[in-house]
Amino acid sequence: MREVFKMLQLILINNGKDTEILVDKLNSLNEVNVLRIVSKPNDLKDKSINVKEVDIIFSMIKVKEIEKKFNISIDNIEVVGPKVMELIISLIDKEEDLLKKYKYSQKELETILDSTHDAMIAINQEKRITLINSAAIELLGEGVEYINKSIKEVVPNTKLDKVLKTGEKDLNQLQSIGDKTIITNRVPVKDELGGVVAAAAVFRDITEVQKLAAELTNLKEIRGMLEAIINSTQDAISVVDQEGKGILINPAYTRITGLTEEDIIGNPATVDIAEGQSMHMQVLETKEPVSGIHMKVGPKSKDVIVNVSPIMVNGTLKGSVGVIHDVSEIRKLNEELSEAKRMIRNLKAKYTFEDIIANTPQMLSAINQAKKVAATPATVILRGESGTGKELFAHAIHNASKRRNEEFVRVNCPAIADSLLESELFGYEEGAFTGAKKGGKIGLFEEADGGTIFLDEIGKLSFNLQAKLLRVLQEKEITRVGGTEPIDIDVRVIVATNSNLEQAVEEGTFRKDLYYRLNVVPIFIPSLRQRKEDISKLVDSLLRKFNQEYGRTIKDISFKALDKLVEYDWPGNVRELENVIGRAMINVGLDNDLIKAEHLPQLQNKNQKDNQLEVENINSKEVDLEDKTLKEIINKAEKKAIINALKKTKGNRTKAAKKLDISVRSLYYKLDKFNLK
Repeated sequence: MREVFKMLQLILINNGKDTEILVDKLNSLNEVNVLRIVSKPNDLKDKSINVKEVDIIFSMIKVKEIEKKFNISIDNIEVVGPKVMELIISLIDKEEDLLKKYKYSQKELETILDSTHDAMIAINQEKRITLINSAAIELLGEGVEYINKSIKEVVPNTKLDKVLKTGEKDLNQLQSIGDKTIITNRVPVKDELGGVVAAAAVFRDITEVQKLAAELTNLKEIRGMLEAIINSTQDAISVVDQEGKGILINPAYTRITGLTEEDIIGNPATVDIAEGQSMHMQVLETKEPVSGIHMKVGPKSKDVIVNVSPIMVNGTLKGSVGVIHDVSEIRKLNEELSEAKRMIRNLKAKYTFEDIIANTPQMLSAINQAKKVAATPATVILRGESGTGKELFAHAIHNASKRRNEEFVRVNCPAIADSLLESELFGYEEGAFTGAKKGGKIGLFEEADGGTIFLDEIGKLSFNLQAKLLRVLQEKEITRVGGTEPIDIDVRVIVATNSNLEQAVEEGTFRKDLYYRLNVVPIFIPSLRQRKEDISKLVDSLLRKFNQEYGRTIKDISFKALDKLVEYDWPGNVRELENVIGRAMINVGLDNDLIKAEHLPQLQNKNQKDNQLEVENINSKEVDLEDKTLKEIINKAEKKAIINALKKTKGNRTKAAKKLDISVRSLYYKLDKFNLK
């Protein structure tokens, strides 16, 4: 009602009690445009009143009388009589009551809205703010008067105007206000007829919530990643809390130890120990990590190596984590790796210096010399007894050279008849001899072009072939059998011999000029009897090799058997050792995994030099020869020699073994044999 009267131009003719009451009521409504209040109709003649601007006349006089009396037309003017005036007065009274109630309800609503954590804003049809609570003011910024401001001015990226236009809800939407992120619900406000008269937004600052959610998500992702890593590793992992009680194990732990979560979780860290002390408890006590601890765990006393570290959070001990490595699996993996390397090398027919087992100065010197010459194109001659590993050196030199990706051709000269060797080495032209292939054939030198050719047992070459080889070395060219045109080649030549070439030169069976051409870089490979310290490692390597070839699982060789190998002179060198170990593995029963002395074939030096030397070293004045066998005398001398060596090295067994010229393993066997531990 108030809004209606504000829009009208009114004239009141005061000619009755009702008119007076209405005047009072209208006067109580601020801003009502009462054009004039006159005491009697004649006052309408007042020139200051333009009747045409009047919207309503409150009067007791009828319309026709007013038109006749004042000579005016009031077609567009509403003339209101007493009944309507009574109704208007009643409505004004009701509006005042409602206004009071509205003001109270509005105050109550404002209190409620200000007490909620969610921010609220409402706009009218002119897109101006009509309502805003304290949460919204705090979010948008205090010290600003927001009521009646354009919503676009306050929130430039608002979509409330769209809701006002479409009348559709817009729920759970993300929106940015400055550097803050909000989630908002926008709803239209409709009247009883369904028309949109306003729009309201309820929103909440979720910037901190988003940060917290991101942190939680990151924590979940990290936890998920850690669990995936822990569960996928092949190493057993166990975690205990600061009291030493199990809180986590992975599947590998169960597989290796045989213990499940029911056995471990909530139980003391000692529950899995079969032999040894709990490293978890030690770490919790000292707060220091331990590593490489040999232990036995689980009901089957699994042989493992343990690494344990403390878990520190902000300087506070929260527990410890242990990683258990299955020793048997480590051995198996090492064997598989070695076999994989061996297979790869076989595919390429190549070995490397890593395949050469060496500890003695003579062998290490030969390897060092070979490594140096590998980087050059120089011709190499490998010298040493049969079976010392000359071919292995040839492969390694090629593999360490710039030609490693090119061909490596091996030729065993004595294995090919002289009549065929020339054509094999240098090739032949079509028709060069009866049976020659159509189109001829390229030789091994041409096949090796760009790479390396290894000529084994070069001392066995005929004089004629020696001349041709000399030409290859000097001119870098070959001529096929039956051909006349020289063919240029780029070949690295490595030769090997176990012959005394110097003697052959003196006897005239080997060309002196070829000898000097070949002897540019001589490498002498020591015999096995000159490097007996390597026998133990050589045996380990051969065990792995034959286990793969024979499908066996021989793990080791006894000290007694190893002693027997060390005492032998090995005229056949490493090749003979390989044959002996191969035979021994066949002799070992399927239910045994250890080579013992009785599994070895009989090994006896031509002259028992070792025994003779040991007897000669015995001080005859200190040894009573009466009623003693030779073996007893030797044992007594051995025992005394070991005691003296240990005294001189102050108990250092490694140095004592070196002083006695035996392996450390052999020394331990003898210490046990003579009860010297």
